[in-house]
Amino acid sequence: MSLSIGIVGLPNVGKSTLFNALTHAGAHVAKYPFTTIEPNVGVVPVPDERLAHIAAIVQPEKATPTTIEFVDIAGLVRGASKGEGLGNQFLGHIRNVDAIALVVRYFSDPDVAHVEGTADARRDVATIHTELALADLATLEKRSEKIRQAARSGDKAAQAELALAERMLAHLNQGRPARTLALHLEEAEIARAWNLLTAKPILYVANVGECATGSPEWQAAGAEMAAIAQAERAQAVTICARLEDELAELSPEDAMAYLADLGLNQSGLLRLIQASYRLLHLVTFFTATGKKEVRAWTVVRGTKAPQAAGKVHTDMERGFIRAEVISYPELMAAGSFQVAHEKGLVRLEGRDYVVQDGDIIHFRFSPP
Repeated sequence: MSLSIGIVGLPNVGKSTLFNALTHAGAHVAKYPFTTIEPNVGVVPVPDERLAHIAAIVQPEKATPTTIEFVDIAGLVRGASKGEGLGNQFLGHIRNVDAIALVVRYFSDPDVAHVEGTADARRDVATIHTELALADLATLEKRSEKIRQAARSGDKAAQAELALAERMLAHLNQGRPARTLALHLEEAEIARAWNLLTAKPILYVANVGECATGSPEWQAAGAEMAAIAQAERAQAVTICARLEDELAELSPEDAMAYLADLGLNQSGLLRLIQASYRLLHLVTFFTATGKKEVRAWTVVRGTKAPQAAGKVHTDMERGFIRAEVISYPELMAAGSFQVAHEKGLVRLEGRDYVVQDGDIIHFRFSPP
């Protein structure tokens, strides 16, 4: 699947710096608001050491990682839901992504003015949430007006949607995001069609200026972001966008040495991606097509084998017969597919098999 993460926040919080580091895209960064009017988009390979280890066994012509798309969306300001700072246009960009990475400024820099004068993480988060909620309220009020007449005439579907819209409006008016309202399956299907901004899964990103993990700034920022995220079942990570920008210019070996000096064993990119996967309940499986290619694929946790096959090719889903499956740890222990087969580690699974993270799968199917 194509995973899209929108990088959102107030102006001058480090969004474009982070985007540049993640994608090496070189988006223009300036010291004034609204430097990103059209969203910058970058597709980033997902680092996964398992892909390299599988490739070392198979020795294919190429190894292809799965990818994640980052979208650098212009800074939102107070009043964005009413069009301030081209807000309506920017809010529209957020509707097109799968999840939101909300960047919150913790760093101090006299050369980069904060749009509110001073940095205050909880206030800044509240400002973003308020603008997204106001936009959702407008969306739901408009939708309610549209279906109210049909509901009054006895249309059962319209009545169900109107009742849910009124519940959601009350929920939003209490200052709660749409994603925290408990919905049963049928209600979730109705709400999905509204494409509400506050229904998007959210990942809080604390952008600190002091880049060592043991620093008071890093620890305080991480604790505050974690508390905010926990309150609404979200995810949170602490990064130093300036550091990530510097790492992007180094060789992999030098980058790892630099991270180790700062007490970090992973880059911000990897931690951001891992948090995004947890947020969206994603898993990775692999295919190894002989000596041609080893490839990583991303699916939602709970995906069954035929639907996973469809990610590789639609013909595989339509003509699905069986899946030959081995887990990553079992393949590593065996050392080769031949030994794995000899030891009976490769299983045959049917249509009801749920794909697990790290599965290496060969799909048997009947071509059309």
